[in-house]
Amino acid sequence: MTNPANPAQGSRLTAEALTLAYPSATIATDLSLDIEPNGFTVIIGPNGCGKSTLLRALSRMIRPVSGQVTLEGLDLAGMRPKEIARTIATLTQSPVTPSAITVADLVARGRNPHQSIFKQWSPSDEAAVTGALAEVSMLEHADRLVEELSGGQRQRVWIAMALAQDTPVLLLDEPTTYLDIAHQIDVLDLCSRLHESGRTLVAVLHDLNLAARYATHIVAMRDGAVVAHGTPDELITPELLRDVFDLEALVIADPETGRPLIVPRDLRAAADRTTTSTAEGQAPMAEEELV
Repeated sequence: MTNPANPAQGSRLTAEALTLAYPSATIATDLSLDIEPNGFTVIIGPNGCGKSTLLRALSRMIRPVSGQVTLEGLDLAGMRPKEIARTIATLTQSPVTPSAITVADLVARGRNPHQSIFKQWSPSDEAAVTGALAEVSMLEHADRLVEELSGGQRQRVWIAMALAQDTPVLLLDEPTTYLDIAHQIDVLDLCSRLHESGRTLVAVLHDLNLAARYATHIVAMRDGAVVAHGTPDELITPELLRDVFDLEALVIADPETGRPLIVPRDLRAAADRTTTSTAEGQAPMAEEELV
């Protein structure tokens, strides 16, 4: 039997018939999802649809009212917190930074699940911290206080802490928050390398074009339910954008990657052209002429 504390890379993570709720509201009912092993799954959907709540349930940060989350067939509810932390690393939205802590010390906290009475700090722990900081280009800032950093730098430090945890499953809630476009690409390139090396990644992203460019699998949610899931080519269509986001858009091939590229329709310009044509005594242009 697989040791739940040390499952193989590419572990299968599954949500089965979840009901998720907070004291003030029920977020989702009968929600099921099978995360693609070894893949980079991105969850998309409008604000408030339950994306972050689902991610918290997948890491047992919140417990479902009903249903279960399983890892390699084992119910997370029956696992000890340290077992889960050696398997699943989670980066939440806007984590709280402890006061007067250095970059290296914060990233080192990612090694806590690997420590015990019998196993203290080791050269392998030091190597994990150094490697994680190097991956996010923050090694030169190791001795600085986290509170002195910019928002984007802090975000990279938190990502480094999750990487230092060295888990087969990595859950990221808006990992590109506060980052400029160059560093967003750096982080998502890193995510691609991680899943290509055998890890299972799940991220919540709001930028649909970045989701389409990097994900191997996309899950679309609305109103606490999974509306659709599939590869970017299968999923990103004008119909889905209309149904999930109430967005009128064209979907074309990205000239760099061939992946779907979303171009929102300029409905005001189309309406102005229609109004102008009508005012000049011309018949309004057909819908296909406005594309």
